[in-house]
Amino acid sequence: MAHFSRRLPGVLPRKDLVRLLVPTYAAARGVDEEEATDRLSRALAAPAALDELYAGVSDALRDAQGPRTSEDALMDRLSAGVVTRGGRARPAPSTPAVSAALVRLDLEIGIAPESMRATLAAGPGRALLEDGLRALGAHVVKELLRGARSSPARGS
Repeated sequence: MAHFSRRLPGVLPRKDLVRLLVPTYAAARGVDEEEATDRLSRALAAPAALDELYAGVSDALRDAQGPRTSEDALMDRLSAGVVTRGGRARPAPSTPAVSAALVRLDLEIGIAPESMRATLAAGPGRALLEDGLRALGAHVVKELLRGARSSPARGS
């Protein structure tokens, strides 16, 4: 699936995505933030895992875009959120879907049982994974857009 905007990887680079997901990963896995950062950095170094997360963020951006909000305006707000939030976020709510998305990331770094790969690849497991990626994307977008409201354009 195409990204919401070609600007998405530049506005929300991998290192910022890692920082935004650290609280969620640390809370879910019971590890400190340093360990969570290391694990997420390694997992998101895999292009497939990064693309799946960007797909979740893209879905959330499509949902957040109002009828009068341009793609560029929404990306500008997201960019402002990255700057003002400094990559700080609260943990996402713990759900089975979010857990499935985190297992997908754990598979990339070899700490989840390999049998989970087949479970997440098809049927209900795939649906749960996709829900989890969308939930993580929605959480990231919500955290970044919180307080990054822009005033409506006047004139033109």
